[in-house]
Amino acid sequence: MSKICQLTGKRPITGNHVSHSNRKTKRRFLPNLHKKRFYIPELNKWVTLKVSTSAMRTINKLGIYAYLKKLERKGVDTGVKL
Repeated sequence: MSKICQLTGKRPITGNHVSHSNRKTKRRFLPNLHKKRFYIPELNKWVTLKVSTSAMRTINKLGIYAYLKKLERKGVDTGVKL
């Protein structure tokens, strides 16, 4: 299961664990993803998306339909048929 947000495109990034002695080893920073169902009243259907919490905040602000339309205009493939 890939750890990529379907709307924002956030994905894991790499960095270092830094110990008290300043020794560095590689690690991954994973995005805060949740599998969530959204109801789109304009289309009268439910969609399930794997989204980051920042995408959820934007959906709360704009609404799911407006946000998907905005991403569609930018050319982002969300996997949702509008």
